[in-house]
Amino acid sequence: MSVHLPTALSGCVLRPWRPADRPNLLRLADNRRVWRNMTHTFPHPYTDADADLWLEIAANPGASLQLAVDCEGEAVGGIGAIAGEGIQVATARFGYWLGEPFWGRGIATAAATALADHIERERLFARLEAQVFAWNPASMRVLEKAGFTREAVLRCSATKDGRLIDTVLYARVFPET
Repeated sequence: MSVHLPTALSGCVLRPWRPADRPNLLRLADNRRVWRNMTHTFPHPYTDADADLWLEIAANPGASLQLAVDCEGEAVGGIGAIAGEGIQVATARFGYWLGEPFWGRGIATAAATALADHIERERLFARLEAQVFAWNPASMRVLEKAGFTREAVLRCSATKDGRLIDTVLYARVFPET
């Protein structure tokens, strides 16, 4: 099933990744400031092989969702919900990134809201979770604007960029009706 979702921003949609996105993916993902706010699965430097692998993964997401954030016909970042397994099957890990030239324009908030609302409408998961590094208050604001609730501070829970750091757990829950 191919998902195409409008956002609240004119000209900005969520859509499947495609091979033609490769140049933008390489240009925007190979950025230390982007990498610094991502999990260990997001490489730095971001190479041709990394882009090829990502496009392959995104083309076959299984129960997960992996979409490009498209503004004016160009992929400017990514957003997704990674399906849990076992007893966590109703929970998905929610995340997003934007190329640095697109920060501060409301794009991440529009994308996060559109995807979370779609997941709720379609009842794809009962719970979305996102962990944010304590040094990233902008991402916390994005999640709050997208309807997520701050649930906990997980002290000394991550090592990133040579530092032991707290993460902040956010969740958006869709109770059964």
